[in-house]
Amino acid sequence: MTVAYDAILFDFDGVLVDSEPVHYECWRGVVEPYGFHLTWEDYAARCIGISDHAMIRSLCRIMDRDDLFDPIWSQYGAKKEEFRRRMIDDLPMPEPLRRLILELEGPRLAVVSSSGRLEIEPVLEAAGIRTRFAVIVTGEDVEHRKPAPDPYLKAAALLGARRPLVVEDSVAGIASGRAAGFDVVEIPHPDETARLVMERLRDPAQVPCSTPVRPRRTG
Repeated sequence: MTVAYDAILFDFDGVLVDSEPVHYECWRGVVEPYGFHLTWEDYAARCIGISDHAMIRSLCRIMDRDDLFDPIWSQYGAKKEEFRRRMIDDLPMPEPLRRLILELEGPRLAVVSSSGRLEIEPVLEAAGIRTRFAVIVTGEDVEHRKPAPDPYLKAAALLGARRPLVVEDSVAGIASGRAAGFDVVEIPHPDETARLVMERLRDPAQVPCSTPVRPRRTG
Protein backbone atom coordinates (compact mmCIF):
# COMPACT_ATOMS: atom_id res chain seq x y z
CA MET A 1 0.00 0.00 0.00
CA THR A 2 1.42 3.37 -1.04
CA VAL A 3 0.78 6.14 1.47
CA ALA A 4 1.26 9.87 1.25
CA TYR A 5 2.54 10.19 4.82
CA ASP A 6 6.15 9.52 5.75
CA ALA A 7 5.50 9.36 9.51
CA ILE A 8 2.67 8.81 11.96
CA LEU A 9 2.83 10.70 15.25
CA PHE A 10 0.60 9.11 17.89
CA ASP A 11 -0.55 10.75 21.08
CA PHE A 12 -0.49 8.32 24.02
CA ASP A 13 -3.36 8.81 26.49
CA GLY A 14 -6.69 8.30 24.75
CA VAL A 15 -5.13 7.26 21.44
CA LEU A 16 -2.87 4.26 22.07
CA VAL A 17 -4.34 3.38 25.46
CA ASP A 18 -7.59 4.08 27.31
CA SER A 19 -5.66 5.39 30.28
CA GLU A 20 -7.84 8.21 31.57
CA PRO A 21 -9.94 5.99 33.88
CA VAL A 22 -6.68 4.69 35.35
CA HIS A 23 -5.39 8.22 35.91
CA TYR A 24 -8.68 9.05 37.61
CA GLU A 25 -8.53 6.11 40.02
CA CYS A 26 -4.94 6.93 40.92
CA TRP A 27 -5.66 10.60 41.59
CA ARG A 28 -8.80 9.77 43.55
CA GLY A 29 -6.69 7.67 45.89
CA VAL A 30 -4.28 10.60 46.35
CA VAL A 31 -6.81 13.32 47.16
CA GLU A 32 -9.41 11.44 49.21
CA PRO A 33 -7.27 11.43 52.42
CA TYR A 34 -7.45 15.23 52.23
CA GLY A 35 -11.23 15.20 52.33
CA PHE A 36 -11.83 15.65 48.62
CA HIS A 37 -14.19 13.07 47.06
CA LEU A 38 -13.29 13.30 43.40
CA THR A 39 -16.08 12.16 41.09
CA TRP A 40 -15.52 11.10 37.50
CA GLU A 41 -17.70 14.01 36.38
CA ASP A 42 -15.53 16.55 38.22
CA TYR A 43 -12.39 14.89 36.97
CA ALA A 44 -13.56 14.92 33.34
CA ALA A 45 -14.67 18.54 33.56
CA ARG A 46 -11.72 20.00 35.45
CA CYS A 47 -8.72 17.68 35.32
CA ILE A 48 -8.39 16.51 31.72
CA GLY A 49 -6.60 18.46 29.04
CA ILE A 50 -4.23 20.21 31.46
CA SER A 51 -0.91 19.33 33.05
CA ASP A 52 -0.85 17.39 36.31
CA HIS A 53 0.62 20.44 38.06
CA ALA A 54 -2.27 22.62 36.86
CA MET A 55 -4.74 19.85 37.69
CA ILE A 56 -3.67 19.74 41.34
CA ARG A 57 -3.81 23.52 41.52
CA SER A 58 -7.36 23.40 40.15
CA LEU A 59 -8.43 20.78 42.70
CA CYS A 60 -7.02 22.85 45.56
CA ARG A 61 -8.96 25.86 44.36
CA ILE A 62 -12.17 23.80 44.20
CA MET A 63 -11.58 22.86 47.84
CA ASP A 64 -10.53 26.44 48.67
CA ARG A 65 -7.38 24.87 50.13
CA ASP A 66 -4.36 26.22 48.31
CA ASP A 67 -2.31 25.09 51.30
CA LEU A 68 -2.82 21.46 50.19
CA PHE A 69 -0.94 21.88 46.93
CA ASP A 70 2.51 21.01 48.30
CA PRO A 71 1.47 17.86 50.23
CA ILE A 72 -0.57 16.57 47.28
CA TRP A 73 2.18 17.38 44.76
CA SER A 74 4.68 15.57 46.97
CA GLN A 75 2.80 12.35 46.16
CA TYR A 76 3.08 12.81 42.41
CA GLY A 77 5.89 10.28 42.12
CA ALA A 78 3.90 7.65 44.01
CA LYS A 79 0.88 8.35 41.82
CA LYS A 80 2.94 7.80 38.66
CA GLU A 81 4.30 4.54 40.01
CA GLU A 82 0.78 3.32 40.84
CA PHE A 83 -0.34 4.33 37.35
CA ARG A 84 2.46 2.32 35.74
CA ARG A 85 1.64 -0.72 37.87
CA ARG A 86 -2.05 -0.67 37.00
CA MET A 87 -1.42 -0.11 33.31
CA ILE A 88 1.01 -3.01 33.04
CA ASP A 89 -1.17 -5.34 35.12
CA ASP A 90 -4.23 -4.71 32.92
CA LEU A 91 -3.04 -3.14 29.67
CA PRO A 92 -5.90 -1.05 28.19
CA MET A 93 -4.72 -1.23 24.58
CA PRO A 94 -7.08 -2.64 21.93
CA GLU A 95 -5.60 -5.69 20.22
CA PRO A 96 -6.40 -4.45 16.67
CA LEU A 97 -4.37 -1.33 17.43
CA ARG A 98 -1.46 -3.35 18.79
CA ARG A 99 -1.47 -5.47 15.62
CA LEU A 100 -1.58 -2.36 13.43
CA ILE A 101 1.51 -0.94 15.15
CA LEU A 102 3.36 -4.25 14.70
CA GLU A 103 2.39 -4.73 11.06
CA LEU A 104 2.38 -1.20 9.64
CA GLU A 105 5.00 -0.71 6.92
CA GLY A 106 6.22 2.51 5.37
CA PRO A 107 5.74 5.51 7.68
CA ARG A 108 8.07 5.85 10.65
CA LEU A 109 6.29 5.98 14.00
CA ALA A 110 6.56 8.25 17.03
CA VAL A 111 4.74 8.86 20.29
CA VAL A 112 4.16 12.51 21.15
CA SER A 113 2.71 13.02 24.62
CA SER A 114 2.69 15.41 27.54
CA SER A 115 2.92 12.41 29.87
CA GLY A 116 6.31 11.47 31.29
CA ARG A 117 8.61 8.94 29.66
CA LEU A 118 8.33 6.62 32.66
CA GLU A 119 4.57 6.51 32.17
CA ILE A 120 4.87 5.73 28.46
CA GLU A 121 7.78 3.38 27.81
CA PRO A 122 6.88 0.60 30.31
CA VAL A 123 3.41 0.37 28.76
CA LEU A 124 4.78 0.18 25.22
CA GLU A 125 7.24 -2.48 26.35
CA ALA A 126 4.47 -4.49 28.03
CA ALA A 127 2.50 -4.37 24.77
CA GLY A 128 5.55 -5.55 22.81
CA ILE A 129 5.59 -2.49 20.55
CA ARG A 130 8.28 -0.23 22.03
CA THR A 131 10.79 -0.95 19.26
CA ARG A 132 8.28 0.11 16.61
CA PHE A 133 8.57 3.75 17.70
CA ALA A 134 11.70 5.44 16.45
CA VAL A 135 11.04 8.54 18.54
CA ILE A 136 9.23 9.37 21.78
CA VAL A 137 8.69 13.04 22.62
CA THR A 138 7.31 13.72 26.09
CA GLY A 139 6.34 16.80 28.04
CA GLU A 140 9.84 16.73 29.51
CA ASP A 141 11.43 17.21 26.09
CA VAL A 142 9.94 20.56 25.02
CA GLU A 143 9.73 24.02 26.50
CA HIS A 144 6.14 24.57 25.36
CA ARG A 145 3.66 21.70 25.64
CA LYS A 146 0.47 21.15 23.67
CA PRO A 147 -1.46 23.13 22.40
CA ALA A 148 1.79 24.75 21.22
CA PRO A 149 3.14 23.07 18.05
CA ASP A 150 6.56 22.36 19.63
CA PRO A 151 6.04 18.65 20.52
CA TYR A 152 4.93 17.67 17.02
CA LEU A 153 7.50 19.84 15.30
CA LYS A 154 10.23 18.24 17.41
CA ALA A 155 9.05 14.70 16.63
CA ALA A 156 8.88 15.42 12.90
CA ALA A 157 12.37 16.95 12.96
CA LEU A 158 13.83 13.96 14.80
CA LEU A 159 12.26 11.60 12.26
CA GLY A 160 13.20 13.75 9.28
CA ALA A 161 9.53 13.67 8.30
CA ARG A 162 8.18 16.10 5.73
CA ARG A 163 4.55 15.00 5.78
CA PRO A 164 3.60 13.36 9.07
CA LEU A 165 0.12 12.37 10.15
CA VAL A 166 -0.88 13.30 13.71
CA VAL A 167 -3.25 11.00 15.63
CA GLU A 168 -4.90 12.84 18.52
CA ASP A 169 -7.90 12.86 20.83
CA SER A 170 -7.68 15.98 23.02
CA VAL A 171 -8.59 19.52 22.06
CA ALA A 172 -5.09 20.72 23.01
CA GLY A 173 -3.42 17.90 21.08
CA ILE A 174 -5.47 18.49 17.95
CA ALA A 175 -4.64 22.19 18.14
CA SER A 176 -0.95 21.32 18.55
CA GLY A 177 -0.88 19.12 15.47
CA ARG A 178 -2.71 21.66 13.36
CA ALA A 179 -0.51 24.52 14.60
CA ALA A 180 2.47 22.47 13.40
CA GLY A 181 0.87 22.41 9.96
CA PHE A 182 0.20 18.65 9.90
CA ASP A 183 -2.87 16.60 8.99
CA VAL A 184 -4.70 15.33 12.07
CA VAL A 185 -6.91 12.30 12.64
CA GLU A 186 -9.28 12.92 15.55
CA ILE A 187 -9.83 9.89 17.79
CA PRO A 188 -13.00 9.58 19.93
CA HIS A 189 -11.74 6.45 21.76
CA PRO A 190 -8.72 4.10 21.44
CA ASP A 191 -11.06 1.38 20.15
CA GLU A 192 -11.41 3.50 17.00
CA THR A 193 -7.74 4.37 16.48
CA ALA A 194 -6.76 1.47 14.22
CA ARG A 195 -9.80 1.86 11.96
CA LEU A 196 -9.53 5.62 11.62
CA VAL A 197 -5.79 5.55 10.95
CA MET A 198 -6.18 2.90 8.26
CA GLU A 199 -8.99 4.85 6.62
CA ARG A 200 -6.78 7.94 6.46
CA LEU A 201 -3.81 5.99 5.09
CA ARG A 202 -6.01 4.59 2.34
CA ASP A 203 -7.38 8.03 1.49
CA PRO A 204 -5.12 10.89 2.67
CA ALA A 205 -7.36 13.42 0.89
CA GLN A 206 -10.42 12.65 3.00
CA VAL A 207 -11.98 15.47 5.00
CA PRO A 208 -10.63 15.49 8.58
CA CYS A 209 -12.91 13.95 11.19
CA SER A 210 -15.22 16.48 12.84
CA THR A 211 -16.64 14.15 15.49
CA PRO A 212 -16.44 15.91 18.87
CA VAL A 213 -13.77 14.29 21.01
CA ARG A 214 -14.38 13.51 24.64
CA PRO A 215 -12.26 15.66 26.92
CA ARG A 216 -8.88 14.24 27.92
CA ARG A 217 -5.65 15.33 29.48
CA THR A 218 -3.11 17.11 27.35
CA GLY A 219 -0.94 14.42 25.81
